[in-house]
Amino acid sequence: MKILITGTAGFIGFHLANKLAKEGHKVIGIDNINDYYSVSLKHERLKKSGIDTTNIVYNTPVKSSVYDNYSFVKLDLSDFTNLQKLFTEHNFDVVCNLAAQAGVRYSLEAPLTYIQSNVTGFAHILECCRHYKIQHLVYASSSSVYGLNETIPYSTQHTTSHPISLYAATKKSNELMAHAYSHLYNIPTTGLRFFTVYGPWGRPDMAYFKFSEKIMNNDPIDVYHNGEMSRDFTYIDDIIAGVCKVLEVPPSGNERWDGATPDPSSAKTPFKIYNIGNNKPVNLLHFIETLENSLGRKATKNFLPLQPGDVINTWADVDDLVENFDYQPNTSIQEGIQQFVDWYKEMYVSEITNVAVDK
Repeated sequence: MKILITGTAGFIGFHLANKLAKEGHKVIGIDNINDYYSVSLKHERLKKSGIDTTNIVYNTPVKSSVYDNYSFVKLDLSDFTNLQKLFTEHNFDVVCNLAAQAGVRYSLEAPLTYIQSNVTGFAHILECCRHYKIQHLVYASSSSVYGLNETIPYSTQHTTSHPISLYAATKKSNELMAHAYSHLYNIPTTGLRFFTVYGPWGRPDMAYFKFSEKIMNNDPIDVYHNGEMSRDFTYIDDIIAGVCKVLEVPPSGNERWDGATPDPSSAKTPFKIYNIGNNKPVNLLHFIETLENSLGRKATKNFLPLQPGDVINTWADVDDLVENFDYQPNTSIQEGIQQFVDWYKEMYVSEITNVAVDK
């Protein structure tokens, strides 16, 4: 397949691009390399993929030195003119849209950034998929869409009409927009609601990354809701395995779909939404203990109330993904955290002093 992946300087996009390139697919990756978090980490990911980051010029392809079938283009999804040119130049079979302005808490500070990237940018992707006859659009949604829903495990049959952050609202809007394009233009679209993805090369704004940095620097960590929270932590390799399976099979439409009792996760047209998680929620304090064991250090905990925009528990019902794709997340939290810590120490901790350093 010839695949466009957006967000390939990001965590999931980086891993997905490498996996698909290794498998022999023709991959074009794009990213605007914004400064929401460390640009140097994004450059390190690209370097790991064989991209010469000293040679990056906006809207100009850079070929990988590791994979003959992978090229990277610095491009912003809001730049519709050049995005259309990219689709014109390449006859993509599949598009995987992972680019987005991430972060629940940052959406409280800079809401318009989320509209520009997650709504306008996604509309541009949909328009290109429409006009360039893309066979399948797979896009990143989020477990955040479940919002005030307190029924767990979260099911794609549940309502997602009460998001509690603008980030979640933009992800819900992506699902609605995808449904409209599937209905109007028969574009096969699959939305994936990711549940707390973690692992090597992860995002520095995620709790496990920040905890590691603070623990290694002997700084206290902020533990919200007094630690009485749980997350369906999902290791990056399990996520990538699931995404790769989904990419290969466009939805065909649910012939049994009934408007009188509508299934919110499917439609008569080629539209589908899945949860993609581990289906094994982990208590936050247990997660911190696992991280302490892997780091070989104890954390000083600063207990705080729940933050605005946060949910207390997440837990993915992945039965339909298991049934349709034999999805089998099997990385334990102990194994996954150890893999992250090994990478983190190699990247950020001096082997001589064992003191965290700024990279």
